[in-house]
Amino acid sequence: MRYLVNGSQMKSADQYTISQMGIPSLTLMERAAEKCIEVMEEKGLDLSSPCIVCGSGNNGGDGFAIARILTQKGYHVTTCFVGNEAHCTVETTEQIRRLKETGAKITCGYKEADYSILVDAIFGVGLSREITGNYRHIIEQMNRSGGVKFAVDMPSGIHSGEGTVLGIAFRADYTVTFQLEKIGLKLYPGKEYAGCVIPADIGIHTDLIELDTQVAYTYDKEEYCSILPARTADSHKGTYGKLLVIAGSKGMSGAAYLNAKAAYRTGVGLVQIYTPEENRVILQTLLPEAIISTYTSYDEEQLLRLLAWADTVCIGSGIGTGKNSWKILKTTITHGKVPCLIDADGLNLLAKHKKYLSQLSSDQVVLTPHMKEMERLTDKSVSELKQKRMELLNEFVQQYPVVCALKDSRTVVASHQKAPYVNLSGNSAMAKAGSGDVLTGIIAGLMAQKVPCYEAAVLGVYLHGASGDRARDRKGSYSVMAEDLIENLSSVLIEQEEMAHEKI
Repeated sequence: MRYLVNGSQMKSADQYTISQMGIPSLTLMERAAEKCIEVMEEKGLDLSSPCIVCGSGNNGGDGFAIARILTQKGYHVTTCFVGNEAHCTVETTEQIRRLKETGAKITCGYKEADYSILVDAIFGVGLSREITGNYRHIIEQMNRSGGVKFAVDMPSGIHSGEGTVLGIAFRADYTVTFQLEKIGLKLYPGKEYAGCVIPADIGIHTDLIELDTQVAYTYDKEEYCSILPARTADSHKGTYGKLLVIAGSKGMSGAAYLNAKAAYRTGVGLVQIYTPEENRVILQTLLPEAIISTYTSYDEEQLLRLLAWADTVCIGSGIGTGKNSWKILKTTITHGKVPCLIDADGLNLLAKHKKYLSQLSSDQVVLTPHMKEMERLTDKSVSELKQKRMELLNEFVQQYPVVCALKDSRTVVASHQKAPYVNLSGNSAMAKAGSGDVLTGIIAGLMAQKVPCYEAAVLGVYLHGASGDRARDRKGSYSVMAEDLIENLSSVLIEQEEMAHEKI
């Protein structure tokens, strides 16, 4: 597990290390500077004419320490102070004094020139306001400068907890971030500004972070296999669950097909599709493994029988938002006794009947909205959601007792009972019609195999993204289609199964 912290969480860990563990702030600052230089040297970066741009806070203190150490190593360093001397922290003031003791000069303001490496140590992780005025002008100058661009802890202008650009941001080729990765370096657009991110251990104690359920996390590839449902020799199709897929509308059978096929490829034992009668022939032809049940109008008695049959239900993909669709969803929510995934039109219907959100159970229900669907559920604009996705997603799952997988370039899975998970697999080739239907089938297939809802969502979004990564490698960034995700799912599952066997 890798923790992905925001600025305030990292500051708390920093203060704990200083006050409770007795490690002085200046010692941490020296370690940070040494790690940055170590990375510069290991990467073979040109240090013939470095420029270090420093602010007034402790990020600036790290920068002054870098400038001093490089000077002591014999490099001709240009050090620029762009902060306010009256606002310097105690540690930064001390680092300025130490740098001056070497005989080095400090330039007031940033001077454009040909530097071999340009080091950003202006703001770091604590920034939450928009950059304007002189600071904006300075970062504009730095961005158009030549040479390698290197950020200390966080590119200035990137929000550490949301990855948003606060007006303007430094575009780094390398970012050395201290102790733990910041979530803003993983979410877009922050990831694009960070370049190559290198976490550096400087001895900050993370005990409190590991106990904080608000701290986001991700997994390394080899860790997902611990969630994978077991396959036993003495088993049959009923062992691996019965999934009811309520999907499709007249002339819209594709969503139901992708749901069902993805679920089968994920390992579920039996899939029954409930869809309008018009879709029967094409679905029986495309997917003969599935049971096809159909309706011409709302039939409560038939639906209740199907709900009683199922171990898991997924509903919403392509069902439309008409009266019959709402009656089917309402009955499923009201009478369903098994885990349920709601997607697509199911979410759009819920957005019109929000009181039913409060009736959902976190142990039983997964929602998989993309940003526009989340806008309808929360009455927050897509722009607001992108600016404050972690904050607003947390508010949503605290208000409504569900597991929510908020789909985007970085999908985040949240529940009021669990820490938020950030998925790092996937790519832009997956931005195609049907991709979300495949994800629905994968997660629902895991749920049917008795994987708990939150864990099914975590594993599902990873498998979906990893399948997309393999599909892109085979077909390129333009030509991947939704079915390619399903076709590549098998190889991702084989890899996870092999890693699971290695751990036994």
